[in-house]
Amino acid sequence: MSTLKNTLRDNRWACWLVLACLVVPMFASYFFDDMFSSLSELFKNPEYLELGWDMADYGFYASGYSFLCIWGGLIVCGALLDKFGVRLVGSVFVGMMVGGAALVTFAISAGFRPETSLTIAYVGCMLFGLGSEIAGVSVTRSIAKWFKGRNMALAMGLQLAIARFGTATAIIVAPMIVKQKAIGEMYTLAETNRPALIGLAVLALGALLWAIFVAFDARFDRETGESDKVVTAEEDKFRFSDIWKVLSNPRFLMIALLCVTFYCCVIRFKKFGVSILLPLFGVDLDIATVLLAMIPFFTILFTPLFGALVDKVGKATLWMIVGSALVLVSHLIITFAPQGVPFYAYIAIALLGIGYSLVPSAMWPSVPKIIPEKNLGTAYSLIYWVQNMGMWIVPIYIGRIFTKVITEPGNHAQEVSAAISAEWIFIFLGVVAIAVALMLFFSSRRHPELSLDEPAGK
Repeated sequence: MSTLKNTLRDNRWACWLVLACLVVPMFASYFFDDMFSSLSELFKNPEYLELGWDMADYGFYASGYSFLCIWGGLIVCGALLDKFGVRLVGSVFVGMMVGGAALVTFAISAGFRPETSLTIAYVGCMLFGLGSEIAGVSVTRSIAKWFKGRNMALAMGLQLAIARFGTATAIIVAPMIVKQKAIGEMYTLAETNRPALIGLAVLALGALLWAIFVAFDARFDRETGESDKVVTAEEDKFRFSDIWKVLSNPRFLMIALLCVTFYCCVIRFKKFGVSILLPLFGVDLDIATVLLAMIPFFTILFTPLFGALVDKVGKATLWMIVGSALVLVSHLIITFAPQGVPFYAYIAIALLGIGYSLVPSAMWPSVPKIIPEKNLGTAYSLIYWVQNMGMWIVPIYIGRIFTKVITEPGNHAQEVSAAISAEWIFIFLGVVAIAVALMLFFSSRRHPELSLDEPAGK
């Protein structure tokens, strides 16, 4: 017992250093994924864009992130995490994340025809997406391991906050390095690929820090004689039938459904947020960029606080309901508030950012309470798998709405109509998210033995 009390994990500085190594790859992933979010207006006028993509192409490219994830990649790779361990499998997919980003950067820089560059970029985005999702599962799994029995929700909240700072950075930096031009001036490839080049450099740094984490994690396992494969006995070894055991858990299904509906209301909104906010509230591009950046900045401020709150007072399912309601109210304001009044946009985005902080802070730490530890990798991967179904479908559909409705460049009425049509999708998803959160709340009341609403100490 004395050796167990003196492991690397028992040193607080080591735990927080490990967390620092884990958050940078996720920061870089979020940055690269959102590098075009505040530049979506460019795709409304492909004739002035050397890249040649329109809004439908942009939506199609964005959907590539989820393609491999929903066609079995997340489930199989999540199972591999349980079977072969975080260090080996996580390293492979961190490498895939960087390689996919490199392929995207090449595609949008090489001067191909639009259909060729879109095809290559889509393949790169598929690889980047699967690599990012499995890297995210690996990071979440590793935080659960290193912070087990102590401040797990706070650590996960900090990870989410710093990762979303990557989104905020991308949203703010992209318009600064791709300067807005007068109507009729061409945007060259050398200009539009700048965010990708920066993102690729940060991803390379993240891969280096991941390697440092691997060294720390291997040392910890040597000290304890454990393995990151989470296999303890023959009867406990992973089998593919474990997937069905996880899927047959009703609380797990509720969390997975809440995840896909809730995250689509926020993450996919960000992809088109500038194109929605500009016509509805009459703001210029700089203000729309600030509004969009408010979403991740609110999460940076509130996610760690809400994580600590969940650790201390519990009530996780209640916070999920409140957060989902805030997101729905936000989209209702965006859709029905008086047009041309920026004040309502600020209120809506503030509510969206707070809700985006609250639900994940309560949702992710709830998973280890309902799923056995040996199946956590599979469980998190299945959640991401369900989430990515929505992430794949929604941007394709919204991109087509903008391309179909806006037939005349600069037609304000058409832009407003497209924005409102897109918002109805988010409103529907928000209603479903609240309904699922309520189901989880009542299920927790019926099964208090799961301790879903108990503080971390209990």
